[in-house]
Amino acid sequence: MTAVADSTRYPLVLDDVLGWFSPLDQGLFGWFLTRQNDRGERGDLLEMGVYMGKSAVFLGEHLKRGETFTVCDLFESPASDDANNAEIAQYHPSVSREAFEHNYLSFHDELPRVLQASTSVVPHEVAPASCRFVHIDASHLYEHVSGDIAAARDAVLPTGLVVLDDFRAKHTPGVAMATWETVLLHGLRPICLSEDKFYGTWGDPEPVQEELVAMLRERHDCSLTLEVAGGHRIVRTDMLGAGAQHTTAPSSH
Repeated sequence: MTAVADSTRYPLVLDDVLGWFSPLDQGLFGWFLTRQNDRGERGDLLEMGVYMGKSAVFLGEHLKRGETFTVCDLFESPASDDANNAEIAQYHPSVSREAFEHNYLSFHDELPRVLQASTSVVPHEVAPASCRFVHIDASHLYEHVSGDIAAARDAVLPTGLVVLDDFRAKHTPGVAMATWETVLLHGLRPICLSEDKFYGTWGDPEPVQEELVAMLRERHDCSLTLEVAGGHRIVRTDMLGAGAQHTTAPSSH
């Protein structure tokens, strides 16, 4: 049975917002975004696919003055093809723009820039080389994910990061195929892998990887595995024990 958001109740903490955004990925998002801030890296934020807004709420906490946060989702609008409509009906039948905005405004004073449309509009709506952080969590269909990754490549800054959700879930082979195809053929370089998300860049991954490895080695609640695949160094991490229940997510105002 699919859960339906109660738009009359304001979420008090991030865990009250429906969605899939693990404590580990919250920690990784926060670490990467804080590192960008500490290094003085500026740029916009972009999320393709928002569901009920859980990760968008988190990203909004890291938006700086003068930056733009753009989110793109069909919400209630129909997709342009039957396969995408079938996927939405199966996995996200209750998504609505009203629910997203309700949740987001529980934590922030202003909404992000909202594009209620297919992610195919992103190249026309987001300036090239303008984003420091792009999160892709929209369609799981190979053709759509490939297009989303191409849009991210155009939008992201040379030192920016792209994060892909569901890159290895058993029900999302299209995401896996598009992700690793881009690594092998189109220059995307892995930084790290969590249970749910792929973190990468079209820039040089080594500096951020070295800092990430150093941080993970100091923690006792995260695993750390280093390996090489296809000539790419990859960091893998997961939460250990009780740490999997810990989160430092934002609270509503």
